[in-house]
Amino acid sequence: MTLPAIDWIALLPLLLVSGLGSVCLGAGLFVDDDEVLGWGALVGLAITLVATALTIGRRASAFNGTFVLDGYACFFDLLILAVGILVVLMSMSYVQETGVGAGEYYALVLFAIAGMIVMASSMDLILIFLGLEVMSISVYILAGAWRTQARSNEAAMKYFILGAFATGFLLYGIALVYGATGATRLDLVADKIDGVLDRRLLLAGVAMLLVGFGFKVAAVPFHMWTPDVYEGAPTSVTALMAVAVKSAGFAAFIRVFLRGFMGLHADWSMLLWALAVATMTVGNVLALAQRNIKRMLAYSSIAHAGYILVALTAGGAVGGAAALFYLLTYAGMNLGAFGVVLALGRHGEAHEEIDDYAGLGFRSPLLGTAMAIFMLSLTGIPPLAGFAGKVYVFTAAVREGYVALAVIGVLNSVVSAGYYIRVLVVMFMTPGTVEVVRAGRRPYLYTSIVFSAVVTVLIGVFPALWLELAHLSFISQP
Repeated sequence: MTLPAIDWIALLPLLLVSGLGSVCLGAGLFVDDDEVLGWGALVGLAITLVATALTIGRRASAFNGTFVLDGYACFFDLLILAVGILVVLMSMSYVQETGVGAGEYYALVLFAIAGMIVMASSMDLILIFLGLEVMSISVYILAGAWRTQARSNEAAMKYFILGAFATGFLLYGIALVYGATGATRLDLVADKIDGVLDRRLLLAGVAMLLVGFGFKVAAVPFHMWTPDVYEGAPTSVTALMAVAVKSAGFAAFIRVFLRGFMGLHADWSMLLWALAVATMTVGNVLALAQRNIKRMLAYSSIAHAGYILVALTAGGAVGGAAALFYLLTYAGMNLGAFGVVLALGRHGEAHEEIDDYAGLGFRSPLLGTAMAIFMLSLTGIPPLAGFAGKVYVFTAAVREGYVALAVIGVLNSVVSAGYYIRVLVVMFMTPGTVEVVRAGRRPYLYTSIVFSAVVTVLIGVFPALWLELAHLSFISQP
């Protein structure tokens, strides 16, 4: 028996992140300085980011082609690593103030990122499931990391119970797909679709997979966990869930449906059409009623998942590239918004009500300006990143004949202005008394906020370069 050849370059990002997580976990037993552990995680992720960037343009695979490093995987690896760096920057002051164990916290963040990398690089349904479980278990624990807070424990329990339920659907869906096609590797599944004897069995498996992925990306009606978990989890963990976990979920979602099941597009596209409409509408309408900023951003993230589902419904290279580009724009503006939420909080006082932001634009012009950029970008106001993302998503839908879906998306964007602009009105037109911790006391957090704001502006002003990158990344899949 001969073992399959392994190109270790394909595993480089995963090995570096996993090794770094193990080192952080061990170092936490001996190092008492939380900042040192944070810097270790930060430098390690930066090195991994550079090493991954050096592999751009190279194609490698391992484990009989089930784990690949192509342009698509590189795109998501770099995105997830960049998000991880910003989350660690946000966390360095937060971990010290909340008393969360730094060693286990950073180790779990890194292990979660390792699971996300597996999901982005997998060409096999079983490997996607393994990556999802590594990511999910780490995030379940992170959601309850603030052990002295009852709402953090509640968030972890809700996320775990509902997540385990959704995982059952995903695993059963994989079993049905295997039963219908005799394969779990996506390229083999795609080749065997036309010859499937029992098409109903295959479609049942596809529906089960849609439920599992729908939970991870917080699509309606699988979204019920999102507001409570986002509100109860530590804010830095919420940022990780809202951006990195959602990106990893869509990385697998897009590869499975636009690569493995593209031959069934006519069967699942209308179902996805209905999910996109429901997700956009429910997210935006319920966000209007929120008074807590984290719950508002939770429903906002649900709505933005709906916009990405519009691109998936369109399908093809145009829809796939639009989805990747939208995830890139979403990462910067959403991370920055949660960074401002972190900046306004202080030990013992979360200040998470929207009314707490009264007068922020005058008491802290830096935070006020940054939050204004993020809120306007999330609304879709030009020339910011959110506007470019929505233009490309809706254009992809129109090109593929889904005009009504694009119109519904535009109308939902108009509705979203009601709750995003409300935050600006409170910040710049309402007096307030909540004091803001100076930037000098939280330099890492403020650095991440400024960086997110700059990225949000640059992507919006120069979108063509990033859209081309998204297009090349999507079509590079084997």
